[in-house]
Amino acid sequence: MSEAMNQQPEIRIPRVGEKAPHFEALTTQGMKRLEDYQGKYLVLFSHPADFTPVCTTEFVAFQAIYPQLRELNTELLGLSIDSNQSHLAWVNNIEENFNIKIEFPVIADLNKDVASKYGMLTPEHNSTETNRAVFVIDDKGIVRGIIYYPLQTGRNMDEIVRLIKALQTTDEHKVSTPANWEPGDKVIVPPPSTQQELEERKKDDSLEVVDWYLSKKSLD
Repeated sequence: MSEAMNQQPEIRIPRVGEKAPHFEALTTQGMKRLEDYQGKYLVLFSHPADFTPVCTTEFVAFQAIYPQLRELNTELLGLSIDSNQSHLAWVNNIEENFNIKIEFPVIADLNKDVASKYGMLTPEHNSTETNRAVFVIDDKGIVRGIIYYPLQTGRNMDEIVRLIKALQTTDEHKVSTPANWEPGDKVIVPPPSTQQELEERKKDDSLEVVDWYLSKKSLD
């Protein structure tokens, strides 16, 4: 058999700013398609496997932020290369052990279709483990943020919520957010593009002008 025939297909991670790859998949809440989330933000995340310690703590944590995400017009959708029966048994086990009901759906990606489209697979293509990937897809179906964690490290839920708030703030107000930004902090306004705008910027009392290219303002 030739070397070319032995080669595995390239796994490509969608880039920020690209249209999110289409999917249609069986979940713990029936069939779900990317189009079902049109008009909403979507956090699509993968976990290595059901009935594992770190993943269990993450599902409890994802459920804890789910009401807050829904207030931000954002839905959650999990994924691993496990069967739907395994997912159902696991979420039932979480409810029994933690008294927490998992309200968001989980994709049963046994054929690795969605995981391949989103570059979630570990480097060993024959593995049934997916990375701890997080894709934030906006209400127009565009990938806006990607976060990857190693298998041994659980995710920070506060950062996922903060990212969504930052994205929605920048979209609404046409601004940027500085490092460590939290809602209520000042935001960064676009730098001037002409000499006249630069001179006007220096006289604008509503701005905190650090230098001509870096100015902040309050949204309050």
